Amino acid sequence: MDDLESDIPGLEDLGLEIPGLQDLELNTDDCVGGICYCYLFSNIIAVGFTCLMLWLSFRRMRPRHPSCSIEYFYVPALNKSLDSHLNTTINFMVRLDNPNKDKGIYYDDVYLSLSSPYTATNSSALVANYTVPQFYQGFKKKAKKWGQTLPLNSHTLLQTVLPSGLAVFRVDLKTKVRFKIVFFKTKRFRVEVSADVEVNGDGVKANNVGVKMLNPDSSSPSLGSYFPFPFSSFFHYGF
Repeated sequence: MDDLESDIPGLEDLGLEIPGLQDLELNTDDCVGGICYCYLFSNIIAVGFTCLMLWLSFRRMRPRHPSCSIEYFYVPALNKSLDSHLNTTINFMVRLDNPNKDKGIYYDDVYLSLSSPYTATNSSALVANYTVPQFYQGFKKKAKKWGQTLPLNSHTLLQTVLPSGLAVFRVDLKTKVRFKIVFFKTKRFRVEVSADVEVNGDGVKANNVGVKMLNPDSSSPSLGSYFPFPFSSFFHYGF
């Protein structure tokens, strides 16, 4: 029986061909290759979309530093109409705005220093210091911090007056802040801004609008450049 089966000629031995058989084998190989390419391409698209979503999420989480401005400034001793040189108090109000709509801000003590930027020796002279105690600021909130301080001496106060009759005070603000994101607190970030305030003959701020405080060193990195990796160095778990 085995000998009989071995003697039966096959299609190739008979010289017969089935039309389309070879094309069918080639098409099958092409389909397998096409499926592999489609699978690879879909994976690339999925990874790219995931990276895009993560990048957008990180941009949303990146905190923005508070905006600081001087809204009120009054020195009675420089009010020519009062002629009151004995009242040397310096009265002011600093406003701190939280621009983040979903992040609170924890402020350490806020240190303010007032100096005269223009003197005979072209060097600044310290006039007074003031400290705002630490506080918390909610989302999109504005904090108005009123202060009153005395100059180190009356001579430094008079040094702020220019020949034009205007007085100029350099106000420097320094503090460190932490951002509250959901249940987490970030590490501390340094905030250093300053502004020059002109005071007229009535002893009040010459400009009716607030004086925006800016970073004196424009080369300093913004808070966003610290975000977000690694998470362990950026976040501190806490309530």
